[in-house]
Amino acid sequence: MDVEQAMGELYHACYRRLVAQAYAFTTDLSEAQDVVQEAFARALARPGALAGIDNPEAWLRTVAINLIRRRWRRRKLLDTILLRDRPITRVTEAAPGPERADLRAALATIGTAYREVIVLHYFADLPVEEVADVLGIPVGTVKSRLARGRAALANRLGDYTELTNA
Repeated sequence: MDVEQAMGELYHACYRRLVAQAYAFTTDLSEAQDVVQEAFARALARPGALAGIDNPEAWLRTVAINLIRRRWRRRKLLDTILLRDRPITRVTEAAPGPERADLRAALATIGTAYREVIVLHYFADLPVEEVADVLGIPVGTVKSRLARGRAALANRLGDYTELTNA
């Protein structure tokens, strides 16, 4: 019997047991399957590795458990490195209120040229001159696009008149 055929039989005979045992360590089925498959891959990479072993399943189990431990150590080290100098901060922002959702929808309906200047001026807090510089257009063009964009938004937003007074 050749090595690949013997490995195939060993795989079918003990894969499920090994995954169940690795799952008991990891409590993550996907990770358990990964480490058992990696253990088999390591055995296949060295064809003579299982030749002199009395219990190949025990050898594979040992390799899988060592892989789990190595992953834990790496994960712990990575967590230590990442959290050492940086406090945990909130990455997600709160969901927008109804007024902000309306503004986003209204912004999507106006022309791109108007949307660009409004977003840069009001949301990015850039002065008119800087908006002109960023977009590569004259200051007068920025001012006229702001006025037209505000008017278009006022028509779409109805009750929200703060933009027209800005």
